Amino acid sequence: MPVSAWNEVSKGLWKENPLFRLALGLCPALAVTTSLELAVGMGLAVTFVVMGSNLILSLFRRHIPATVRIPVFIVVISSFVTLVRLVMAAEFPALKESMGIFLPLIAVNCVIFARAEAFASRNGPWRSVLDGLGTGLGFTLALASIGGVREILGEGRVWGWPLAPGVEAYTQAAMLAAPGGFLLFGLALALLSHFSRDSRRGNAP
Repeated sequence: MPVSAWNEVSKGLWKENPLFRLALGLCPALAVTTSLELAVGMGLAVTFVVMGSNLILSLFRRHIPATVRIPVFIVVISSFVTLVRLVMAAEFPALKESMGIFLPLIAVNCVIFARAEAFASRNGPWRSVLDGLGTGLGFTLALASIGGVREILGEGRVWGWPLAPGVEAYTQAAMLAAPGGFLLFGLALALLSHFSRDSRRGNAP
């Protein structure tokens, strides 16, 4: 991958990570990260939607009047969300049911709207697709990191495989409930902030 293309993708992984750096998409981050499978499923669904909507909106950005910009965003994003729901209903029905209302709510996910407004409506198709890929993968990795820890501490397993039998007896109630998600998210932000600060100090002249 050329350096310029990698820069577009990599910024979403860390520098502009939707969850850990921009604090976008907190609702699904706390609601569907009770297991690694749910977290990855939601992350990949968001990745597909943000890439597809970025592509379409960037192609037609010069032809969308400012007065109807938001409605157009909603129609385009909702179309891709509908496609995701149909595919998941056909291929992964159990996962679709587990996501519940949060799957259709991708249509109003602020991560996707943020990239549509800040990037796709101002840049060409290729860069917009790369931006969507990086944003989606960054969101997926963030969800997976929280979902994996919550599943291990809440159920003693990861992706359904037993990993630490017995641990859930002590932490299940906390980790699988909303407070557990808030706690892990807060700890992740604190750790990332600490390491980022140390990194900046280390690079200082």
